[in-house]
Amino acid sequence: MLIKRLAFAIMALVIMTSAGCGFKLQRSYQIPAELNQLSLSSSDEYSELTRLVRERLRLNNVKIVDAADDVPVLRLITDSLERSTLSLYPTGNVAEYELIYLVEFAVALPGKESQPFKVEIRRDYLDDPRTALAKSREMELLTKEMRIQAADRILQAMASTKVN
Repeated sequence: MLIKRLAFAIMALVIMTSAGCGFKLQRSYQIPAELNQLSLSSSDEYSELTRLVRERLRLNNVKIVDAADDVPVLRLITDSLERSTLSLYPTGNVAEYELIYLVEFAVALPGKESQPFKVEIRRDYLDDPRTALAKSREMELLTKEMRIQAADRILQAMASTKVN
Protein backbone atom coordinates (compact mmCIF):
# COMPACT_ATOMS: atom_id res chain seq x y z
CA MET A 1 0.00 0.00 0.00
CA LEU A 2 2.82 2.37 0.92
CA ILE A 3 4.67 1.50 -2.31
CA LYS A 4 1.59 2.32 -4.42
CA ARG A 5 1.20 5.72 -2.73
CA LEU A 6 4.90 6.45 -3.15
CA ALA A 7 4.79 5.47 -6.85
CA PHE A 8 1.70 7.65 -7.34
CA ALA A 9 3.37 10.60 -5.62
CA ILE A 10 6.52 10.26 -7.73
CA MET A 11 4.48 10.01 -10.94
CA ALA A 12 2.43 13.08 -9.98
CA LEU A 13 5.64 14.99 -9.24
CA VAL A 14 7.13 14.05 -12.63
CA ILE A 15 3.95 15.12 -14.46
CA MET A 16 3.75 18.45 -12.62
CA THR A 17 7.45 19.14 -13.19
CA SER A 18 7.28 18.39 -16.92
CA ALA A 19 4.13 20.51 -17.33
CA GLY A 20 5.65 23.39 -15.39
CA CYS A 21 8.82 23.54 -17.47
CA GLY A 22 6.94 24.03 -20.74
CA PHE A 23 7.27 20.45 -21.98
CA LYS A 24 5.03 19.59 -24.92
CA LEU A 25 4.89 16.72 -27.35
CA GLN A 26 6.68 17.05 -30.67
CA ARG A 27 4.58 18.36 -33.56
CA SER A 28 2.11 19.80 -31.07
CA TYR A 29 1.76 23.53 -31.63
CA GLN A 30 -0.31 26.29 -30.04
CA ILE A 31 -2.01 27.59 -33.19
CA PRO A 32 -3.79 30.94 -32.54
CA ALA A 33 -7.58 30.59 -32.22
CA GLU A 34 -8.04 32.87 -35.27
CA LEU A 35 -6.27 30.22 -37.38
CA ASN A 36 -8.24 27.20 -36.11
CA GLN A 37 -10.22 27.35 -39.34
CA LEU A 38 -8.47 28.24 -42.58
CA SER A 39 -8.25 27.69 -46.29
CA LEU A 40 -5.19 25.91 -47.70
CA SER A 41 -4.05 27.12 -51.10
CA SER A 42 -1.27 25.55 -53.15
CA SER A 43 -0.10 25.65 -56.75
CA ASP A 44 -0.09 21.82 -56.66
CA GLU A 45 -2.91 20.49 -54.46
CA TYR A 46 -1.58 16.92 -54.79
CA SER A 47 2.08 17.53 -53.96
CA GLU A 48 3.77 15.71 -51.11
CA LEU A 49 4.35 18.97 -49.20
CA THR A 50 0.67 19.98 -49.48
CA ARG A 51 -0.38 16.55 -48.23
CA LEU A 52 2.02 16.76 -45.27
CA VAL A 53 0.88 20.27 -44.32
CA ARG A 54 -2.78 19.24 -44.56
CA GLU A 55 -2.03 16.23 -42.31
CA ARG A 56 -0.19 18.41 -39.75
CA LEU A 57 -3.04 20.92 -39.69
CA ARG A 58 -5.58 18.18 -38.99
CA LEU A 59 -3.39 16.73 -36.23
CA ASN A 60 -3.36 20.17 -34.58
CA ASN A 61 -7.17 20.50 -34.80
CA VAL A 62 -7.17 23.09 -37.57
CA LYS A 63 -10.23 22.76 -39.78
CA ILE A 64 -9.54 23.19 -43.50
CA VAL A 65 -12.43 24.91 -45.28
CA ASP A 66 -13.16 26.37 -48.70
CA ALA A 67 -11.85 29.86 -49.46
CA ALA A 68 -14.03 32.76 -48.35
CA ASP A 69 -13.55 36.46 -47.55
CA ASP A 70 -13.75 35.93 -43.79
CA VAL A 71 -11.43 32.88 -43.62
CA PRO A 72 -7.63 33.03 -43.13
CA VAL A 73 -5.57 31.53 -45.94
CA LEU A 74 -2.36 29.51 -45.76
CA ARG A 75 -0.81 29.81 -49.23
CA LEU A 76 2.01 27.46 -50.21
CA ILE A 77 3.69 29.54 -52.89
CA THR A 78 6.72 27.54 -54.03
CA ASP A 79 8.90 24.66 -53.00
CA SER A 80 12.11 23.68 -54.73
CA LEU A 81 15.05 21.36 -54.26
CA GLU A 82 18.45 22.67 -55.27
CA ARG A 83 21.77 20.87 -55.30
CA SER A 84 25.23 22.38 -55.09
CA THR A 85 28.63 20.70 -55.21
CA LEU A 86 30.59 20.56 -51.97
CA SER A 87 33.55 18.37 -52.91
CA LEU A 88 35.05 16.38 -55.80
CA TYR A 89 36.92 13.10 -56.15
CA PRO A 90 40.47 13.35 -57.60
CA THR A 91 38.97 12.09 -60.87
CA GLY A 92 36.75 15.17 -61.08
CA ASN A 93 33.48 13.39 -60.23
CA VAL A 94 31.26 14.91 -57.57
CA ALA A 95 31.83 13.33 -54.15
CA GLU A 96 29.48 15.38 -51.99
CA TYR A 97 26.45 17.56 -52.61
CA GLU A 98 24.54 19.98 -50.45
CA LEU A 99 20.78 19.63 -50.86
CA ILE A 100 18.79 22.81 -50.24
CA TYR A 101 15.01 22.57 -49.91
CA LEU A 102 13.31 25.97 -50.10
CA VAL A 103 9.67 26.65 -49.29
CA GLU A 104 7.93 30.00 -49.56
CA PHE A 105 4.50 30.41 -48.03
CA ALA A 106 2.25 33.13 -46.64
CA VAL A 107 -0.47 33.43 -44.02
CA ALA A 108 -3.21 35.94 -44.85
CA LEU A 109 -5.75 36.97 -42.24
CA PRO A 110 -9.09 38.46 -43.38
CA GLY A 111 -8.74 42.18 -44.02
CA LYS A 112 -5.01 42.21 -43.27
CA GLU A 113 -1.84 42.06 -45.31
CA SER A 114 -0.40 38.62 -45.93
CA GLN A 115 2.65 37.63 -43.84
CA PRO A 116 5.32 35.94 -46.01
CA PHE A 117 7.64 33.24 -44.68
CA LYS A 118 10.56 31.22 -46.04
CA VAL A 119 11.81 27.85 -44.87
CA GLU A 120 15.24 26.61 -45.90
CA ILE A 121 16.50 23.15 -45.02
CA ARG A 122 20.02 22.00 -45.87
CA ARG A 123 21.50 18.50 -45.91
CA ASP A 124 24.78 17.02 -47.06
CA TYR A 125 24.63 14.07 -49.44
CA LEU A 126 27.61 11.82 -50.28
CA ASP A 127 27.53 10.50 -53.82
CA ASP A 128 29.21 7.25 -54.81
CA PRO A 129 28.75 6.29 -58.48
CA ARG A 130 29.47 2.63 -57.66
CA THR A 131 26.25 2.38 -55.61
CA ALA A 132 23.89 4.39 -57.82
CA LEU A 133 20.72 2.46 -56.93
CA ALA A 134 21.27 2.74 -53.18
CA LYS A 135 22.18 6.41 -53.50
CA SER A 136 19.01 7.21 -55.45
CA ARG A 137 16.97 5.57 -52.68
CA GLU A 138 18.92 7.56 -50.08
CA MET A 139 18.20 10.76 -52.03
CA GLU A 140 14.46 9.94 -52.01
CA LEU A 141 14.54 9.38 -48.23
CA LEU A 142 16.46 12.60 -47.62
CA THR A 143 14.00 14.57 -49.75
CA LYS A 144 11.04 13.06 -47.90
CA GLU A 145 12.65 13.86 -44.54
CA MET A 146 13.29 17.45 -45.65
CA ARG A 147 9.63 17.85 -46.70
CA ILE A 148 8.47 16.54 -43.32
CA GLN A 149 10.74 19.01 -41.56
CA ALA A 150 9.45 21.83 -43.80
CA ALA A 151 5.83 20.95 -42.97
CA ASP A 152 6.69 21.07 -39.26
CA ARG A 153 8.37 24.45 -39.67
CA ILE A 154 5.31 25.80 -41.49
CA LEU A 155 3.18 24.94 -38.48
CA GLN A 156 5.79 26.46 -36.16
CA ALA A 157 5.56 29.67 -38.18
CA MET A 158 1.78 29.60 -37.98
CA ALA A 159 1.98 29.17 -34.20
CA SER A 160 4.15 32.30 -34.03
CA THR A 161 1.96 34.35 -36.40
CA LYS A 162 0.79 37.64 -34.94
CA VAL A 163 -2.97 37.87 -35.34
CA ASN A 164 -3.58 41.25 -33.67
